[in-house]
Amino acid sequence: MKFLRIPELAPEAAIASNPAWEAHYNATKDIPEATPDDLDWADVVIFSIPSRFGTVPGQVKQFIDTCGGLWAQGKLVNKVVTAMTSAGNPHGGQEATIQSLYTNMHHWGAIVASPGYADPVQFTSGGNPYGVSVTVDQEGNMVEDVEEAAKSQTKRAVTIGTWIKAGMEG
Repeated sequence: MKFLRIPELAPEAAIASNPAWEAHYNATKDIPEATPDDLDWADVVIFSIPSRFGTVPGQVKQFIDTCGGLWAQGKLVNKVVTAMTSAGNPHGGQEATIQSLYTNMHHWGAIVASPGYADPVQFTSGGNPYGVSVTVDQEGNMVEDVEEAAKSQTKRAVTIGTWIKAGMEG
């Protein structure tokens, strides 16, 4: 397992204008940046992205756009993907954000491993059938406890990825 971050595109002035964003940026700046090569070798990809007006952030869209070569070669077909998100209020576009990301994944030919309601934890902690979502306050703290729902969704994606890989190796 490897944790990576998508490169930040926002200007430093924009980041500095929001204390929570700046704190997150500083806390994560040493995490290696993802490249399309990472999608090539990975069997399962878990996206955890913030909602930006009910869709994916520009950074995520630009990263996806850099994967056109992999897509053209068919290297993203049958990758297992799942997504989680956050927003600054309970109805801040989380479900729409995940669905907009999944639209790209369908074009890739990826296999979307959404959590559905396969685990009862989805009913009690930030769950929806598309992926875990959480509200984040103005200081950057999660309002709901979604740890168990995130673990369940991750386990489901990895399990499906294991099945797909085993079946492809036949």
